[in-house]
Amino acid sequence: MSSTRRLWWGLAALLVASFSVLLWAGGEIFRAAPPIPERVVTESGEMVYTKADIENGRVVWQSMGGMQLGSIWGHGAYVAPDWSADWLHREAVDVLDQWARAEGVATYAGLPAERQAALQARLEPMMRRNTYDAKTGTITITRERAAAVVDVAKHYESLFSSDPVTHALREAYAMKEGTVADAGNRRELTAFFWWTAWAATTQRAVPADAPLVKGGPVDQVVTYTNNWPHEPLVGNRPAPALWGWSLFSVLFLIAGVALLGWWHARVKEDHPLTLPASDPLAMLRITPSMRATAKYFWVVLALFLTQILLGAMTAHFQVEGQQAYGFDLSSVLPYSITRTWHTQLAVLWIAVAWLGTGLYIAPALSGHEPRFQRLGVNFLWVCLLVIVVGSFGGQWMAVMQKLGLKYNFWFGHQGWEYADMGRFWQVFLFIGLMLWLTLVGRALWPVLRSTKDETKPIVGLMFLSTVCIGLFFGSALMWGERTHIAEVEYWRWWLVHLWVEGFFEVFAAAVMSLIFVKLGLVRAKTASTAVLFSTVVFMTGGVLGTLHHLYFVGTPTAVVALGASFSALEVVPLAFIGFEAFHTYRMGKATPWMARYKWMILFFVAVSFWNLVGAGLFGFLINPPLSLYYMQGLNLTALHGHTALFGVYGMLGLGLMLFCLRGLRGQMDWNTAPLKVAFWSMNIGLGMMAVFTLLPIGLMQLLANLQHGYAYARSAEFMNRPIIDMLVWMRLPGDTVFSIGALSLAWFVLRLWVAPRREGAAIDAVTARS
Repeated sequence: MSSTRRLWWGLAALLVASFSVLLWAGGEIFRAAPPIPERVVTESGEMVYTKADIENGRVVWQSMGGMQLGSIWGHGAYVAPDWSADWLHREAVDVLDQWARAEGVATYAGLPAERQAALQARLEPMMRRNTYDAKTGTITITRERAAAVVDVAKHYESLFSSDPVTHALREAYAMKEGTVADAGNRRELTAFFWWTAWAATTQRAVPADAPLVKGGPVDQVVTYTNNWPHEPLVGNRPAPALWGWSLFSVLFLIAGVALLGWWHARVKEDHPLTLPASDPLAMLRITPSMRATAKYFWVVLALFLTQILLGAMTAHFQVEGQQAYGFDLSSVLPYSITRTWHTQLAVLWIAVAWLGTGLYIAPALSGHEPRFQRLGVNFLWVCLLVIVVGSFGGQWMAVMQKLGLKYNFWFGHQGWEYADMGRFWQVFLFIGLMLWLTLVGRALWPVLRSTKDETKPIVGLMFLSTVCIGLFFGSALMWGERTHIAEVEYWRWWLVHLWVEGFFEVFAAAVMSLIFVKLGLVRAKTASTAVLFSTVVFMTGGVLGTLHHLYFVGTPTAVVALGASFSALEVVPLAFIGFEAFHTYRMGKATPWMARYKWMILFFVAVSFWNLVGAGLFGFLINPPLSLYYMQGLNLTALHGHTALFGVYGMLGLGLMLFCLRGLRGQMDWNTAPLKVAFWSMNIGLGMMAVFTLLPIGLMQLLANLQHGYAYARSAEFMNRPIIDMLVWMRLPGDTVFSIGALSLAWFVLRLWVAPRREGAAIDAVTARS
C-alpha cells in the first residue's frame, strides 16, 4: 500500500506542477499573440480595413464552416488551401508583379533570375517589417501592398460568391456555389484572411528590455507564427530555435526510453496466480440501469456507420469537387458540413461508447443500484440524442447561410475543428457530462467508501478520471465569439488533447485493469500499482505535450521549447507498448473460459498496435517543431489523426463495448464469425487507407513544401494533379474493406437482440445433429 500511496502523491505533485506550467504558458501565448489593429491604413492615410472588419470577417469565416473548409495557420481541413498561406503568397506575388511591370515585364516570373533575386530581396524587409503602432492601434502598409490587398481581396470575393470566373477553383476546393452569400460579409472575410497572413509574415514586436542575442532581441527575427508557413518569397524559413528544440526533443525521447527500459528491466514478475475455474463474471447480476445502457451501444453503432458514410463522401469531394458521381452534392451537403459531421461523429461515438461503459461498469463493480439510476441513464441517453440532432441541424443551417451571423455562435457552427457545435449545445453537453459524472459516482460510492476493497485505488483513479472528463469539457466554454484566435486555440487544445487524449485514456486504462482484476487474471494490488505508474508516465508528457499543437499560433520560443520537450515524452511509454500487447494477449489465453472474451482482448491488442504505429511512429513523425513546421496541415497530419483516433480510441471503445455486451447478452449464443470479419477488416482497411493514400500524398506534399513553399503544397495546382487523384481513388479499396468490417460488427450486435439463441439451445442443436 505504501508504494501505491507514493504513486498517488507523485501523481498529485506532477499534475499540480504540469498544470501550473501549462497555465503560465497560456499567459505567455496571450501576451505574445499578434495584435488586432484598430485600423489598417496606407502610408498616405487611406483606410484599408478596420478592427470591426477583421473581427466580423472571422465571424463570417466561422459561419461558413471555419476550419472545416481549408485551414488557418495550418489547423483545419486539407482540400481547400490554408487561407493564411494562400493570401500571403498571392499578396507577395502581386507586389512582385507590380515591380516587374514597372520594369516593362508583364510578370515577376518573366524576369531574369538576377532581377527576381533583387526584387525578392526588396520584398522581404517590406513584408516582414512590423509597422504596428501600439499607441494608436494602427498598422501602416505601403502603396504596393495596399494595391496587392485590393487585388487579392477581389479574388477572394469572387471565389466565395457564385462568380463563373472562379467556378473551376471552387470545384477544386470542394466549395459550394455562393459559399458566403452576402457581398458585405465577403469583404469582411478578406479582412480576416489578410490579418492572419499579416501575422504570419510580420516580425514579432518585443519589449525594449528583452534579452539580447546577436542580431537583436530574442524572438525579433521571427514572425508572430514563428516564421510559419514556409514561404521563400518573404523569407519565412524555420527559425534557429526550431532546429535546436527539435534536436533536444529527440534527446528527450531517447533519455525517456532509456529510463523506462531500466524500470522495466528491474520490475519482477508476480508469483503465478491461481486462476478461477470458471468465469467470475458469468453470474454477474445485471441491474436495471446496467440493462438500460444497451441503447448507448446501439447509438454507438449508428453514429459509427454514419461517420463512415460521411467520411466516404468527404473523401470523394477531393476528386469530384462539388459532385458525387454526377449528382450536385454540394448544394445539399457541402464539403464543409460533411467534414464537420465526420470529425465530430468520430469523437461523439467513441465518447458515447465510453460513457456507456462507465454507466455499465459502476454498478457492476459496487453491486449497488442507486435509486432512480435507470431513470438517469435513460434521461442522459435522450439528452445525447437531442444534442447530436440539434447541433448538426444548426451547423447545416449555418453553412447553408440560412441562420444568419447573429445566432451562429450559439446555435450554428463555431468553425473550430472538433469544437464545431454552437455554444448552446456545448453547454447542454457539459451539463450532460455532469449528470454522467453524478450517475457513475453515486454507483461507485460504496467502493470509494470501503476500507477493505482491494480495487479501491483503481476505482478511485477511474472516478477521478470521470471527474476530469466531466469538468475538462468546460474548456470548450472558455472562449467567446470574438476571443483572440490564439487564445481560442490554446483552450481548444485543452479540449481536444487533454479531454480526448488525456483523461479518457486514464479512464480507459483504469477500466481495463478493473476488468482483468474482476476476471481474476491480475492481483488487485499489482494492477493498482501498474495503472497508477502508467498514469504518472503518461501524464508526465501528456499535460505539457498539449503545447506541441501551439507552435505556430503566436507562441513565444519558451512555449515552443516546452512543447517540443514534453511532447517527445508522450511517445516514451509507446516504445514499450509491445509488452502491454503481449501481456494482454497472454491474458486472453490464460484459461479456457477466456474464449468468451477473445474478441474483446484482440481489440485491446489492436489498441496497443495502433498506439505504437499511429500515436507513436506517425505521431512523433510530426511532433518536433521542425517536422511540424513543414508537415502541419498536410496529409501526414491526417495520417497521424486517422490511425491514432480510430486505431487507439475507436478500437478501445469497441473493445469496451464488447465487454459490456458480454454481460448484457452473455447467455446468448455468440456467433463470432462476424466479429472475426469485423476485427480483421477494420484493421486491414485502416492500414490500407494509411499506406495507399494518406502516407504517399503526405510525402509528396512534404517534398513540394520543401522545394516551393507551403502555399504550393496545398494549392489546387498541386492537389489536382492526376497522380493525386489516383491516390485519392486508392482509398476506395481500404474504405470498402473497413466498411465491411463495420457492417459485420453492426450485424453481430443486431443478432444479439433480433432472433437470438441461448447458449444451451445452440449446444443442444449441435448435439442433436451429431
